[in-house]
Amino acid sequence: MNFGACSGRGHRRGLEKRWRAGWLAGLFALSGVLTGGQASPPHTGRDPRPDNVFAYPAKLSLDLRRVAVLPLAAENSGSSLPEGCAALTPVLWEQLIKTKRFEVVTVEPKALRRATGQVNWTGTESLPTDFLGFLRREYACDGVLFAELTTYRAYAPLAIGWRFKLVDARSGQILWASDELFDAASPAVARAAQRFGEPRSSWLFGHEDNWLAVNSPSQFGRFAATTVLDTLPER
Repeated sequence: MNFGACSGRGHRRGLEKRWRAGWLAGLFALSGVLTGGQASPPHTGRDPRPDNVFAYPAKLSLDLRRVAVLPLAAENSGSSLPEGCAALTPVLWEQLIKTKRFEVVTVEPKALRRATGQVNWTGTESLPTDFLGFLRREYACDGVLFAELTTYRAYAPLAIGWRFKLVDARSGQILWASDELFDAASPAVARAAQRFGEPRSSWLFGHEDNWLAVNSPSQFGRFAATTVLDTLPER
């Protein structure tokens, strides 16, 4: 669901799209070798749906009850991403709790720095020895969620990119992963954001006056996070 905001960035976004596709393809191949997993099929329907999604198994195990959520990470510290992390962390937590897939527990940045030397981890780098073991002992968790903000444009047209990876803390198996970019420059994405949270009975009417939906980073971030988190495997 990568939509370019303007033709001047078309080449860069094309490269980004191919990189994202390659990242997910590599993830699928690795998980397929380790677990026999397969990618979830693309969604179809009226609104744009996440398609860079991996999930295996189709349902979460009943013994995966508690998930330690790492601090929202950003690889590029020299951009607006750290500002976006601060603004969208409460939004992410709100939407995670609403999924009711599992109990969530916060991993504090200071505790993570003391144990690993870093305040956050994206899940794409080499992890410290016994990283998952430390989290299991410290937070009594069954799973670990890596969360990364990959894009944050806080001015119109808004753009927010989420990358998630849910890992079984006991086996290290990847249970779910997604890498999605939501760009309000796309009319389809803007319409979906404007419809978000509204009763279906109101969808027959216009949404152009829903100004906040496509101009408030927190509102747009809520829409984007919910859309991705809805692809988490059911219980």
